[in-house]
Amino acid sequence: MNAYKNILVAVDDSKEAEAALRKSIEIAKLEHDSILYIANVIESYSIVEEDLSALEREQKLSDKLLSRYKSIAEDEGIVNVELLNKHGSPKSVITDEFAPLVNADLIVCGVQRIKNAEHFFLGSVSEKVVQTAACDVLIIRPD
Repeated sequence: MNAYKNILVAVDDSKEAEAALRKSIEIAKLEHDSILYIANVIESYSIVEEDLSALEREQKLSDKLLSRYKSIAEDEGIVNVELLNKHGSPKSVITDEFAPLVNADLIVCGVQRIKNAEHFFLGSVSEKVVQTAACDVLIIRPD
C-alpha cells in the first residue's frame, strides 16, 4: 500500500462524509507524519451572492462542521489536521483547487445515493472527483 502523506477528505454534514472522515483517520494513522486535510465546499449555486446573511450563515455552519470533524480526528490521535473551506462547486473545487493546494496524494470522499434523474442531470461529486483527480481516490460507500 502507498504511504499517503497528504490526505484530503471532502466532507459535508452527511453520514457518508463522516464515514469518509473515519476512514481517512485510519489511513492517516499508518504514517506518523501524514497531514489530514478536512475540506468542505459551500455550494454557492444555491445562495444569491447579494444575500450576505445567507453566505455568512453557511460559512458559520461550515466552520462549525469542520471544527467538529477536526475534534474527532484529534481525539483519534491525529496531530496534523488542517481545515479548508470555500464557496463554489465541490465538483471543481476539490480536485482543481484543494488537491493541488495541499499536494494531495489521496482524496477520500463518501458517495451518496441520489435519484436517477438527479444523477442524469447533475452527476455526482464523487464521480467527478474520480474522473478528474491527479492522485489516488478512495470512495467510501454507506453501510
